[in-house]
Amino acid sequence: MKSFLLLFLMVFTLGCAQDKQMLSGETEWQREMNADFKDASKSPLKDKDRKNFTGLDFYKFDSTYVVKASLKRTPDTQWFKMKTTTDRESEERVFGILSFELKGKMYQLNVYQGKESMTTEGYEDYLFLPFLDDTNGSGSYAGGRYIDLRIPDGDILFIDFNTAYNPYCAYDEKYSCPIVPRENYLATEVKAGVKAFKK
Repeated sequence: MKSFLLLFLMVFTLGCAQDKQMLSGETEWQREMNADFKDASKSPLKDKDRKNFTGLDFYKFDSTYVVKASLKRTPDTQWFKMKTTTDRESEERVFGILSFELKGKMYQLNVYQGKESMTTEGYEDYLFLPFLDDTNGSGSYAGGRYIDLRIPDGDILFIDFNTAYNPYCAYDEKYSCPIVPRENYLATEVKAGVKAFKK
């Protein structure tokens, strides 16, 4: 009985350790990302890549990449068709311009609002922040990364670059992903968020 109990505890502990490895991540956001990528019903990974998936590669969490941005709303901007990696085009408009300081320098990025998300339950206040930076093609995905934001009550928004993630087409070319507009290029290395995916 004693040896059976010991065996049970060993198997249980090993099982827990494997679960922890599967859901690895330094922050809650990283662990949730990894859990979604392992879940066949949510994952953008191909079956062969998901089979041995133990976690995405992330830059180490860095609080200096959490920045306070001032939002200049642009209510009169026209809707335009944002190009994607397929023939599909996404109807977007520039919702506003975000100005912020990052590592001692000032930067600006356009933040976008999608026409489709405005009428999608739960996403009515969703804002889309795609950006390019000097890690693209080396440490991070060549096509740039995205950050999800919500419309604030006032004119201040916090951007957490530690939550920058890859478009789904970085994992599977079947997805249609908005192409980051060139004007949303940051002339610096943003060593935060999800790294390039090694297949």
